[in-house]
Amino acid sequence: MSYINQVTGYRKDILSSRSVVERGNFALIEPDGLVKNVIPGFEQCAVTMLSTPKMGASFVDYLVTMEQGGGNPKGFGGPGIEVFLYILEGKVKVKNEDQEEELEEGGYIFSPEGNKVSFVNAGDTQAKAFLYKRRYNRIQGHEAYTVCGNIGDVPFTPYEGMEDVGVKDFLPSASDIGFDMNFHILSFKPGACHGYIETHFQEHGAYIYSGEGVYNLDNNWIPVKKGDYLFMGAYSLQAAYGVGREEDFAYVYSKDCNRDAEI
Repeated sequence: MSYINQVTGYRKDILSSRSVVERGNFALIEPDGLVKNVIPGFEQCAVTMLSTPKMGASFVDYLVTMEQGGGNPKGFGGPGIEVFLYILEGKVKVKNEDQEEELEEGGYIFSPEGNKVSFVNAGDTQAKAFLYKRRYNRIQGHEAYTVCGNIGDVPFTPYEGMEDVGVKDFLPSASDIGFDMNFHILSFKPGACHGYIETHFQEHGAYIYSGEGVYNLDNNWIPVKKGDYLFMGAYSLQAAYGVGREEDFAYVYSKDCNRDAEI
């Protein structure tokens, strides 16, 4: 069963999957096979949990499909938990203690720990969103704060000097260490790639929203495409090539930052 791609019932072929899960290391999760989760607080929503601590992640990523009037009106988050919501499709009204906005495709809100964010589909069609939560890593003298906007208003900048690879930052983490994480968009023209295979302490959760690519996941080159989700654990080797003919290969992803390793 797969509600995401609306393919249910018996198949005309043998059962198979492109998904690969190496717990604590990396994962590719394709849309076919995703199941709905019942989570308290979500009303008229289809929710899928992607990365979780059971996979080895320090965060939880969700795909949320909201029917008309659906969402989480009572608020998502809580003490110690920071939340990020990114609108993939539709129109969504969001609210926390600091701000109330109506977001459309590309809109987002970051809500700091202890500041629950509510969200409700305000349109006349389904709304889809990428949702993230993580326990905030506090340091003395610094705090994160609410950030709300539309990533469409942020220009791409060349990634590490490469004109055919563009990056956008959602949060001011590069200049404010009150933030212990950031979200980015990385976009590759066909044939473009990372400058090297990365190996680092930070984790990623990434949702591919455009195009096709080939991703190196712990030195396994794996084809990926729009609708796929990737988890990359600490020190998992990683890099990508953009492929395809029609669209750039692009994904939205999280990255922890601005903190020392704990012992």
